[in-house]
Amino acid sequence: MKPTNPAVSRADLSESIEDYLKTIYELTRASGRASTSQIAARMGVTPASASGMIQKLAATTPPLVKYEKHHGVLLTDEGEKIALEIIRYHRLLELFLQEALGFPWDQVHEEADRLEHVISPDFAERIARILGEPQRDPHGHPIPSRDLTLPHETDLSLRELRPGQRALIRRVEDEDPGLLRHLESMGLKPSVPLEVLAYSAYDGNLELLIGGRVVVLGPAITSKIYVEVTNAAHLDLIEADPF
Repeated sequence: MKPTNPAVSRADLSESIEDYLKTIYELTRASGRASTSQIAARMGVTPASASGMIQKLAATTPPLVKYEKHHGVLLTDEGEKIALEIIRYHRLLELFLQEALGFPWDQVHEEADRLEHVISPDFAERIARILGEPQRDPHGHPIPSRDLTLPHETDLSLRELRPGQRALIRRVEDEDPGLLRHLESMGLKPSVPLEVLAYSAYDGNLELLIGGRVVVLGPAITSKIYVEVTNAAHLDLIEADPF
């Protein structure tokens, strides 16, 4: 019988490797495969550095990624398990920092990036229990379950909505603290309802009704907010203009 490869222990992985696995997971979840240039851009390294790390991850026992030159990178089952564990820790930490320690939502991402590499599984589970087994982090992103599964996201970009549609904000991109402060100043946070009043084909701006207040947002912001449409009569969306 062929011997089974032992699982990779996170204790044997560097913070850099964990960051690569998390980045590859996020990129491949959006587009199926991740290119070396995409990974390098997200990690802030040269393509040569990213290529070297990818080859290293493909050569571990068992391999953490599948890599074919000119065909991109995918995580193996083992690599995906580690990536989801890190993401679970990260999102639990974000919520803990906000709910228990009073950090504003524009600061928790950077703090969690540092802490996700050092907490133990027991620490993470205690956070989950204290917070009441939360399903989403402060920015609305789903938290992987204990068995390291993540539901498929069906949310739409706010940019895709058109006049007459009503929606509930589900999540927002969380890597730009300035954007988060701006969204908070307008009341644009997860679970907040909104209605699209007008759309400008010229510049892609949307006029929105939020909490009794009218605001106008451009595509640079609406492309970073994801929503669930709540009025079934308007579920046939007009195709977004390429602005």
